Amino acid sequence: VSTQSTWEFFEMEELKEDQIINEEYKIWKKTTPFLYDFLLTRALVWPSLTVQWLPSQDTPKNADYSIHRVLLGTHTSGSEQNYLITAQIRLPLPSAETSRDYDDNNKECIGLGFACKEGNFSIESQIPHQGEVSKARYMPQNPNVIATQTSTGEVFIFDTFKHPAKPDIHEVPKPELVLTGQKKEGLGLSWNQQQKGQLISSSKDGGIYLWDVESAKQLYSTVLPQEKFKEHPATTDISWSKLNFQVFGSVGFDKKIMIWDLRADIKKPAQKTDAH
Repeated sequence: VSTQSTWEFFEMEELKEDQIINEEYKIWKKTTPFLYDFLLTRALVWPSLTVQWLPSQDTPKNADYSIHRVLLGTHTSGSEQNYLITAQIRLPLPSAETSRDYDDNNKECIGLGFACKEGNFSIESQIPHQGEVSKARYMPQNPNVIATQTSTGEVFIFDTFKHPAKPDIHEVPKPELVLTGQKKEGLGLSWNQQQKGQLISSSKDGGIYLWDVESAKQLYSTVLPQEKFKEHPATTDISWSKLNFQVFGSVGFDKKIMIWDLRADIKKPAQKTDAH
């Protein structure tokens, strides 16, 4: 079999797969009026690998909606400047009417009531970011402080109050802190909900890193991890316990879930089990 024939076969298979995905999307889109009470979609200029609702919420007087904020990031594949983004989203109040609009000619859903209104999604701020934003998480004690993971392994700390909402086109990325130590692409991030400034991150290098951003002596400095834990070959995600500020969990490519306790031997997990 020639190399050209092999490539043609794979191209045809890829084309078939794309056609199946498109057909499934069309079916889902037509049935949205029967699946959801409310649906709002928005096409971004660049894909976002991360999303997190911010805790703020505002309800204007006599309005039938509330304003929420969401944390996003860009993934431009290096072709343009990347940004850490905060956006505003208007969501209908439970008492708001949500008509179900359907285009009989095109046999497609064109929106669900409130979702058809203009201005339901708007970019609030854009902060220049070095490389793609693989994950972004806000500090619970101060939601203006954002930690981001990068493809290079560095963890950046931004204070959104210290950056203009619309940066100059030539403005270079300037995080308030740079956390170094990860050897490969960063994957997981989790702020301690009880200990202000305590952050854990995980990486493809298998390590779990414990940071204290409150210990930084000055802005625009580099911070090293306080501790490093390693048991997974690559640690895909981590999360602090909401009940105990000294306990966190991790998962990895080895299909295991591990529980770590800072009060015990930090060189190994307190518990681990096969999850898959």
